[in-house]
Amino acid sequence: MLSDYLLTSGLVLGLFSIPAMLAAYADLRTPRASMAAFILACAIIAFAYMSHPGGYVIADVPNVVVSVIADIIKVTQ
Repeated sequence: MLSDYLLTSGLVLGLFSIPAMLAAYADLRTPRASMAAFILACAIIAFAYMSHPGGYVIADVPNVVVSVIADIIKVTQ
């Protein structure tokens, strides 16, 4: 289950870093922080893939994300 949380957090971090990179390029700045966040997201996703027994299939990713979100909502109630 930890690998599911890692995969979800890596996907969210990578998703938020892409607009930051595009904004930096549009402002003619170097995207240092957003590129570092994207590389960290890729590393987290790779670690989650390696630590999950049998790895992940692309078709499993939406189910994993939904199950992690459901688990977070279930814990907070």
